[in-house]
Amino acid sequence: MDPPAGRGRARSVVALLVAVFAADASLWMVTTVAGKQVYDLTRSELALGLLGLAEFAPAFLLVFVTGVIADRHPRRRVAAAGAAAGAVVLGVFAAYSATRSVTVLPLFAAMIFAGTARAFTDPAMRSLPADSVPAADLPRLSARVAFTRQVGQILGPVAGGFLYLVDVSVPYAAGAVLLAVAGVAVLVMRTRPAAGVAPRAAADTGTRRGIREAREGARFIRSQPVLLGAISLDLFAVLFGGAVALLPAIAEDRLGVGVVGLGWLRAAIGIGSAAVTLFLIVRPITRRVGRTLLVAVAVFGIGTVVLGVTRSFAVAFAALVIASGADAVSVFIRSTLVPLITPHNMRGRVLALESVFIGASNQLGAFESGVVGQILGPALAVGLGGAATLVIAATWWLRFPKLRDVDTFPVAASNQQE
Repeated sequence: MDPPAGRGRARSVVALLVAVFAADASLWMVTTVAGKQVYDLTRSELALGLLGLAEFAPAFLLVFVTGVIADRHPRRRVAAAGAAAGAVVLGVFAAYSATRSVTVLPLFAAMIFAGTARAFTDPAMRSLPADSVPAADLPRLSARVAFTRQVGQILGPVAGGFLYLVDVSVPYAAGAVLLAVAGVAVLVMRTRPAAGVAPRAAADTGTRRGIREAREGARFIRSQPVLLGAISLDLFAVLFGGAVALLPAIAEDRLGVGVVGLGWLRAAIGIGSAAVTLFLIVRPITRRVGRTLLVAVAVFGIGTVVLGVTRSFAVAFAALVIASGADAVSVFIRSTLVPLITPHNMRGRVLALESVFIGASNQLGAFESGVVGQILGPALAVGLGGAATLVIAATWWLRFPKLRDVDTFPVAASNQQE
């Protein structure tokens, strides 16, 4: 099939954006209410950290499976199947929540199953922008995708907070519907054919071959200093600077706001990201890419420190807006740079590993924040984490000079791969 052009390509881009919005709105809605529910049931920062660990574990354990599947099978179908499985999990848990007999263990089990479905969805879904348009058009599409994600991050938590007040089961049911929409939308879109990629023979589908293919992705990342630096920067920066997991405790105990205030704090992350990403749609970053990435991570750390020390809801809200705006710059650069460096036939494996790094930085970072928060208190844990992020940015500036010195996105090199 020829690459979609004109109306066909426009329809595919719209379908991709609908799928991205629905999947992200569902994710942020569910994680917001799940964190609130866990904290209401346990009053424990450690439990919030364990919730993050439960969300991260499936992607980590399945990393050598999910990436290979995304490279061997049509990525649209893989993403749709993962979204459908996640919708079923959330639908079942919504029905269970309606019985009013919710306890912590079933909630953790639901998050593990939902995380397993997402582990298969993410590498395929994150490959689709680069699979849909020519390399020269990817920076602009990446900005549009990132903006759509931020809209989901704004509306998901806010809607989740209000729906939680209606009934604890409603946000999970809404999350299931959104995932179903994402699955249908991703099937509507069309992708470009992979020129020069040879089809795999049936004999190449064995377990040993799959393991070798997965290791090829890891070796490729290690062989590319820019790729390794960009991916590991996100891992360590957000691992120590991730404050989102502790927001239920900060909102309740330090800022004195309830579930609606918590929803707005979570939405502040999306508001800051959306504002910056909207600017990037109009004026994408084209020069000093590496230095901009490292400075953005440092600003993210400063915003996190402010969040940790303040007792003002307004200041906390502003700090989250600033930190998330800086993170949006980082996300835009990495989501454009990584696929362009990676050959088409390896994107699933590389992006599966990157998804684990992102999951580690978010969910494993949530576990780290929960443990430290239990010991030192949430405010000190967040402040120290932000300070550690500043150290990471300075270290990567010195440790990865090739990343620091990247000036423009490697569009020409990507065109040669396809």
